Amino acid sequence: KRMKKYEIMYILKADLDETARKDEIAKLQGILESNKAKVTNVNEWGVKDFAYEIKNATKGYYVVLKVSAEAAGLKEFSRLAKLDQNVIRHLITVDQD
Repeated sequence: KRMKKYEIMYILKADLDETARKDEIAKLQGILESNKAKVTNVNEWGVKDFAYEIKNATKGYYVVLKVSAEAAGLKEFSRLAKLDQNVIRHLITVDQD
């Protein structure tokens, strides 16, 4: 069964210090990898302002991942990202490349 390619964008709280942010990014990548996903690219966009307030925040730290994964691994990532207090929002889309 061939793994499909996806893009995952998530937004972390903007006020995390660098160490906490690095730990969070590593933790989220670890969730994917422990669910057999392969992270092929990590692109940190940094802090950006929101067009409107999300969960009482006006800005967040954006990270975009390219991954090859199976649906089950993404489901687990999504479940844990929703429970994570440091993740404001996340979005998984099928990568068109």
